Amino acid sequence: MPAVLGQQRLTVIPLVLADACAVVDRYHRHHRRPLGHRFSLGVLGEDGALHGAAIVGRPVARALDTGWQVEVTRVATDGTPNACSALYGAAARVATAAGFQRVLTYTQSGESGASLRGAGWTQVAVLRPRTGWDTPSRHRADRGTDGVARILWERACRNAPPLPPLNALRDEIRDVMRCLECPNPIPRRTGPGRPSRYCSPACRQRGYRTRQRAGHE
Repeated sequence: MPAVLGQQRLTVIPLVLADACAVVDRYHRHHRRPLGHRFSLGVLGEDGALHGAAIVGRPVARALDTGWQVEVTRVATDGTPNACSALYGAAARVATAAGFQRVLTYTQSGESGASLRGAGWTQVAVLRPRTGWDTPSRHRADRGTDGVARILWERACRNAPPLPPLNALRDEIRDVMRCLECPNPIPRRTGPGRPSRYCSPACRQRGYRTRQRAGHE
């Protein structure tokens, strides 16, 4: 839908995931493209150029992934004024029209959140920084968000149930560890012991065969 925002006329359009991810690859400062989405949106300028994209998917925190809530997992623009606000506002409207009760997103500490406030979002909580997944036994690269506090925002319907307590949200993250043989996430381990490196016995077997072949070369 077209809207006049300031002096720039912007139009929000639907995008396929591949096109939205290409925008994230080009413009996002600290996140890589996600693996999936519920829906994605783009914002066009008067010249017809694509100036940004928003990707909306399942909530990252398990406690929030109820089926009635979605999360804006990525927003990336080329800096066009009001593009972020247009995308956040449109994401909330589309999600509400689709029947979702709440839309969530996070910003990093130090980001003003002006685009979210301008689109009618409300700050919910400040979450402490994650320490990351790097360990001496298995080194993992910094994702660019470790050690940074996060701010949780929402746009909720009137009938939306209350959010879970903060201690249910802290340190919850899904899809942060990937299988060594495929792009699938590794299920979280709840018991003692070292975390698995594979998502399934089949991938574990393929990994074993790969190491065996490498050892004979």
